[in-house]
Amino acid sequence: MKVLVTGADGQLGRALAKTAPAHLQVTALSRSALDITDPPSIAAAIAQLAPDLVVNAAAYTAVDRAESEKDLAFAVNGAAPGQLAAAAHGANAGFVHISTDFVFDGHASVAYAPGAPTAPAGVYGASKLAGEQAAMATHPEALIVRTAWVYAAAGGNFVRTMLRLMAERDEVRVVADQIGTPTHADSLARAIWQLAAAKLSGIWNWTDAGVASWYDFAVAIQEEALALGLLSRAVPVIPIRTEDYPTPARRPAFSLLDKQATWAQTGLAAHWRVELRDALEQMKEMTR
Repeated sequence: MKVLVTGADGQLGRALAKTAPAHLQVTALSRSALDITDPPSIAAAIAQLAPDLVVNAAAYTAVDRAESEKDLAFAVNGAAPGQLAAAAHGANAGFVHISTDFVFDGHASVAYAPGAPTAPAGVYGASKLAGEQAAMATHPEALIVRTAWVYAAAGGNFVRTMLRLMAERDEVRVVADQIGTPTHADSLARAIWQLAAAKLSGIWNWTDAGVASWYDFAVAIQEEALALGLLSRAVPVIPIRTEDYPTPARRPAFSLLDKQATWAQTGLAAHWRVELRDALEQMKEMTR
C-alpha cells in the first residue's frame, strides 16, 4: 500500500514516517517537493506516486502570525486540504487531514466531542475549520483527526522552548489558566495509522490521556528533564494568568477533546506524562 504524506519536515510528518507500519510504502514530501497550495504540484505528485492514501500533515501553525497573515493561513489550512482531498478522491485514494482544538472557542466545561458545535476565536482556528469543511466536501470518505498541544523530540515546540528557557533563566513564567492535554507527535502518528487502516471517515479526536495546564506541563518537563540529566538545575516555575501574557491570537481556555471513541477503536491511550518521558528520552539519545 502506497502512502503520500505531506509536511515531511514537520514534527508530525517525521513521526508518521518513523511509526509507519512495515507493510506501507510511505513517501513523505516537504514543502520544497510539494507545495500544497499549488494545484498543478498536487496533481503531478498524485500522478507520479499513485498513492492509495494521502495523509495531510502540512499546516500553517503560526497561531499569532496568522492574525496578520490571514490570506496565507487560509491558503494553506483552508483551501489546500480541499484541493488535496479532491485529488485523492479523483485517484481513488483515501484521505486523512489533521485538525485542531482551535476550531472551538474554549468556553466549554466538558470535553469536546467530535460533533460539538465549532466556534473558532481567531484566524488560525477559522482556517483549520475551513480546511476540515473543504476536505469533507471534496472527499466523501475523508478522515479528520483533531488534536492539540503537539510536541516532539525535534522541531520547534513548547517542550524544547521550556528546556531552553530553564537552562538560560533563573525562573520561567507559564500560563496556568489554559487547560488541555499535551500530545506526543509519535502517539498521534500511531493513532492516525490505526484510524486510517480501519478506513474510518468523519471527525475523530486524539490527544494523549490526562489533563494539564501549560503550567503543569512546564513543571513536568522540568521534573522529567532533571531526572534524565537534560537539565542540570531546577528553576522556579511561576504560574501566571493568560492576561499577564498577552498574545495577538486568543487561545482556548479549555481544550479538552473527548477521545473515548478513538481509544475504543485503536486500543491506544497513554498518559501524557508517559509520552513526555518517551520524547525526552529520545531527545537525550539525540544529544549523544
